[in-house]
This record gives sequence, C-alpha cells and structure tokens, in this order.
Amino acid sequence: MTGATGYIGGRLVPRLLDAGYDVRVLVRDAGRLADVPWAADVEVSVGDLDRFETLASAFDGVEVLYYLVHSMGAKHSSGQLGFEATERRAATNVATAAKAANIRRIVYLGGLHPDGELSPHLRSRAEVGRILLESGVPTVALQAGVVIGSGSTSFEMVRHLTDVLPYMPAPRWVRNFIQPIAVRDVLYYLVACAELPDEVNRTFDIGGPDVLRYGQMMNGYAVEAGLHQRPIAPLPVLTPWLASQWVNLVTPIPRALAVPIIASLQYDCVVHEHDIEKYIPDPDGGLTGYRRAVRLALDKMKAGEVETSWQDSAVRGAPSDPLPSDPNWSGHTVFTDVRERHTSAAPGDVWRVIEGIGGQNGWYSFPLAWALRGWADKVVGGVGLRRGRRNPDHLAAGDALDFWRVEDINRGSSLRLRAEMKVPGSAWLEMSVTPDGDGSLYRQRAVFFPKGLSGRLYWFSILPFHGIIFNGMANEITETAVTQGSTRREQADASAAA
Repeated sequence: MTGATGYIGGRLVPRLLDAGYDVRVLVRDAGRLADVPWAADVEVSVGDLDRFETLASAFDGVEVLYYLVHSMGAKHSSGQLGFEATERRAATNVATAAKAANIRRIVYLGGLHPDGELSPHLRSRAEVGRILLESGVPTVALQAGVVIGSGSTSFEMVRHLTDVLPYMPAPRWVRNFIQPIAVRDVLYYLVACAELPDEVNRTFDIGGPDVLRYGQMMNGYAVEAGLHQRPIAPLPVLTPWLASQWVNLVTPIPRALAVPIIASLQYDCVVHEHDIEKYIPDPDGGLTGYRRAVRLALDKMKAGEVETSWQDSAVRGAPSDPLPSDPNWSGHTVFTDVRERHTSAAPGDVWRVIEGIGGQNGWYSFPLAWALRGWADKVVGGVGLRRGRRNPDHLAAGDALDFWRVEDINRGSSLRLRAEMKVPGSAWLEMSVTPDGDGSLYRQRAVFFPKGLSGRLYWFSILPFHGIIFNGMANEITETAVTQGSTRREQADASAAA
C-alpha cells in the first residue's frame, strides 16, 4: 500500500485487514503511523517513491500493490506547478520496480475525465494510469469523480461553500454535470480489485447512481444539513483562477489544492461505462446515492468518528523536518518564548485542555489576533485556521490542527506542534504538564528558526504581541484546567450521591 497515510489509504488498510490480507505499507515517515489504530497489524516499510533504490525491499514478496498517492500542489523550484513531473517520476519508478519484483497486480485510483484537452490535474491522473497500465504488470485503474465522505476534500468544499454563503456567486462550472461516488463504494471496489483475474489490464469508470450539476450538489447538501437551499448565480467573469482564490478564502481548502481542483471542474465528469459490474457486482443494497452519502458523512462528523480527512495529507511547502534536539541548536540562530505556570489543577485536567486545544475550543488568548493571523495565511495561499481538527477531544501524531501539524504527542504529558502557516522560517509550539506537589507545572515553548533577514524581521515584528498572546495562553489554559477539573469532580460526586 502506498498512500496509507492519506484519505483513501488510511481507510482502505483496515478493510483489507478485515478481509484477511497481510498488508505492508510504504511510508516516508513511520512516525505518522504512531497513533493509527491498525499500525500494529501491518508491516511498515520506510521509503520514498521518488527514490527508486528504496522500492525493491518494500515490493519484495508483494502480490498486489495499491497506488494511492497524489502530488497535487507540488512546485518546482521555479515556482511553477510541477505535480505532473513529480507524479510522472513516481509512477515510472513504481512501474519499473513492480515489474522487477514480479508483483501480480497494481490497483490505481485515478479520476474521471472526458476526452480531449484536460486540466493539468486530470491530465496527470490519466498519465499515471497510462504508465502503470503499460508497466507489464496487470493493472486496474479505477476512475472516480467527486468522492463524498466525511473529511473528503470534495465534501468539505461543498460543505463550507454551502454553510458559509447564503447566496452563491459562482463560475459557470456549477452547471457542469458530475457523478459523485460515496467513499464507502470506492473502498468496496478497491478491496474487490485485489482478486480480479490476471488478464484484466484496463481502466474502469466508477460513480454513484446520481448525475448532478455542482449547484445541485450544494443544495442537496443544504437539504441534508437542514439549511435553506442557496440561490446560485453563474458568473461568466469568474475564471478558474479567481474561483480558486474565492474557495481558498471561504473554505479551509488551501489555494495550492483549490487551484487544480477548480480547474478540473471545468469539465463534465461522468461515467461513460459500467463494465466493472462484469467482474465486481454492485455492493449489497446498490451503490449509495448522493444525498445518503452526505447524510452518512454528516452523521460521522456529529459522532466524532471521521476516520481520515483531507487534512491528513502533508502540506506542500510547509516544513517537514522535525524539531532538532536542543544541543543541535548550537551555532544556529533560534528564537524562543518560554512560559511556565504552577497550578493547583491535576496533571490530567491540564492535559485535557492541552489535547483539546484549537478547532472549536480556540487557542485561549486574544481570539482576534489568531483570527487575523489565520486570514493573513489564507490570503497568501496557506491553510489558515479554519482547517480545524478531525476529532474534538483526541489528537494523534500527524493530525492537522488549524495551521499546525501534530509532530509528537506523549499522551498525558506533552504535545509538539509544527507550524504549517506561511512563515519565513520554521516554527514549533510545545505544551507540556508534569506533576508538581499537589498540582502541576505547565510549560509552554514557542521555537522559531528564522530564514534570512525576513525571518528575523518577522520574529521581531510580532514580538510585542507575544506578551499578550503567549502569556494569556498560558494563563487561560491553567485557569481552564482548574475550572473544568472542579466541575468534573462536582459532577462525579453528584452522580455518586444519586
């Protein structure tokens, strides 16, 4: 399995395990799997599709290879979008290594697309499929359109556009036809593809039972979410580029991801054949309709049971190296802001506040300043604060948290976040709690490695706000821990008395 830390891959692995398969996952960073519930049930191989020499050992003994990676949003050093070149190189490496390892089958998930000229995103998806189909290894390339499920990019874009905008000035593509498919049906097909006959080497279109205009998808969501249907006015002047900027500002989807997605919506993306039913029958009860898929996604969100999210994917251009250990700072410019608070709250009460930070709970200090920083990040193409968090109460290594990423978590004691907002350097925020007499010691540290003069100027420009933001954050976290801990004990005593 490649792409096991992504939206589809993270859901497919446990389903393959349930089906009785032995699974090996190829990841660049094994730490991303530290808190994944199925991590102990798979074999982990560390490697990179861009580095051909790492693939031989990963592919050795494999019968079926799932190719579920996508480099959309990658850039060349020249600044031009370069995910096509990145994907071509990775697919070629995989095709060559799979043939050399005598892999029996490749299963690839690509995108529905019309004939003729395509957007770079759809063109790249189609080219990857062609490379794998010509590899000499029997390949099935599933071509899906908009995937609807809790946490999927397409669902989140529809959800936020509909939730935020009572009236939708939209580009002409809202009138294009789309055939969405529920994520459960995509996973059903992917699992079944492992047993296809060896002679099958082709593409298959997959889609749900409904063919809709994008505007109908938005209003279908509105009905299921209990909202009024939104008036939608197609505007011919709203180009794909302008539309992607609009999506970047009013949804959590960052511009690097919105641009290629919006470009792909310029076409009708519908199923042209349903030949897959000759090999894989429809799931019991039939394929899932759009409205039901939305309803299921909303139920998962309300229950806090979102398995994976588009947020799980790494942000291109954001720092990916972990925070070096303190001795390694020697000789480097580094700025820190350290705050400590002694509190009467128990360590467990402080930890609950730390692990619940961000998302709906906010950052416990100067909300306007955090909001402005989030909007500034969105304006320059970053992820912004509205990305939120996948689970309201629990965090795991690799989770997105507003414009941070969970780099390390020692549950009950420490949390380290790596910044994914646009900054001239690399930044981390650490929060920890240790027992201290009858209470706790809360420690908070912000670390910034500046890049050039702009990094130094950035740090000193925000320095006056640190006393307000970080000082207030430390105070409010410890005070909230005291209040919530007291309330929790009172409720427990009342329940015991009853």
